[in-house]
Amino acid sequence: MSENPRGPGPASPGDAFTADCPARDVLNHVGSRWGVLILAALGEGPMRFHVLRDRVGGISEKMLSQNLRTLTRDGLLSRTVEPASPPRVTYALTPLGRELSSVLSGLVEWITLRVGDVLAAREAHDGGR
Repeated sequence: MSENPRGPGPASPGDAFTADCPARDVLNHVGSRWGVLILAALGEGPMRFHVLRDRVGGISEKMLSQNLRTLTRDGLLSRTVEPASPPRVTYALTPLGRELSSVLSGLVEWITLRVGDVLAAREAHDGGR
């Protein structure tokens, strides 16, 4: 049994600070370069693949596909295929994904509001060399 780094006793199975915790995988998926942006974008409502690709600027179709598959497997997204030629695929947040998206949207909003401060801190740090 692994030790709990936050105090005496065993670590809980949902303790992302332990190396072998399954929560680490989810954290890696959600906190990946694209995961946060995909989940925050879908917080605006269901989107078709190409709309989502355009909303998350700079993501390749391959990376978007991989991330959508992973987040769907994790139960955060649903994928609906409408019969058409070509098939229309729409992605939406599941209830679990909506809960997470509301938290991540706050993170994205904070970063957007404070990016000027972060850039100023970088400049001050780099200028001190």
